[in-house]
Amino acid sequence: MTPVPPTGPLPSRRRALRVAALGLAAAALRDDPARAQGPEGATILAPGPEDGAGARWAARAAGALSRGMQRPGAMRLAVLGGPDGVTAANRFATLDGSQGPSLLALPGWTCHARLVGSTRARFEPRGWLPLLLSWQGAVLAGRGPLPGAAGAPLRVAMPSAEAPEAAALAALDLLGLPGRPFAGLPEAAFAAGEADALILAGPEAAARAQTLGATPWCAFPGPAEAEAAEAPPFPTGSPLAQAVVAAVAAMQVRAALVAPALTAADTVAAWRRAGSRWQEEERALPGEGQPLAGAAAASAFALLLPPPDAVLDYRSWLDRRLGWRAG
Repeated sequence: MTPVPPTGPLPSRRRALRVAALGLAAAALRDDPARAQGPEGATILAPGPEDGAGARWAARAAGALSRGMQRPGAMRLAVLGGPDGVTAANRFATLDGSQGPSLLALPGWTCHARLVGSTRARFEPRGWLPLLLSWQGAVLAGRGPLPGAAGAPLRVAMPSAEAPEAAALAALDLLGLPGRPFAGLPEAAFAAGEADALILAGPEAAARAQTLGATPWCAFPGPAEAEAAEAPPFPTGSPLAQAVVAAVAAMQVRAALVAPALTAADTVAAWRRAGSRWQEEERALPGEGQPLAGAAAASAFALLLPPPDAVLDYRSWLDRRLGWRAG
């Protein structure tokens, strides 16, 4: 007959083995500070070209994170596709981690391609974890004080219907002001006296508007840590308004560094700690936006991702108002 194993001591023995294993792991971390600090490094996917703004931003982030982790060369750079970032984002979405940890340098306008329904944008950014983000303010501005609804239509220049600048016309619609769109570059058209309203995004956006001869009418929302413009807030109560905020955020987010959705929490925490070095270095660079990390970066990143009903409303508005829909 096969003897029945005793049932009493084994659970205690298992607990003792687990405790011993945890003790050995803790000792290993104490003996190896590099392991205790977090990941060994990662590859950052960045939009091209290699001398473009997105790749340069990613290179600065890679260098700062390597220095923050005290591991020179720990962060590597892989440049893919063009400046809109869609190719790099599509590739990032397919990675399974078998090639090692990867991060993505994501321009704000890459998410705008998905908002308008571009068939090229085959990625889903909602689960990505923002680590670092360069932010800049934005205002809706125009000639003189905000006019009434009975005035002449306000001329609005935009590069194309699917460009983020088209949000200026949608913002006027939501404010009940008549607008007339035409093809053109907003700032150049305004300076030439050909346009009456536009969205300005950048450091000290309200001051830039005044330099251009425009009056800030509304300020678009941002994270609590962002610099607030001296203008009334843009109303965000409707789904279409939330989509307008997302379109404007595409101009406000110069770039974000994001991790995959299932990245371990301790790894994310280690990268964010190293990100404090990046913030220090970016603050010394004029015109590069406000460097955000941690919760502030997550709050800003969320503005790029309106709910599904807002996305549908914006695409419907593009079709109805500008006769444009994604092919």
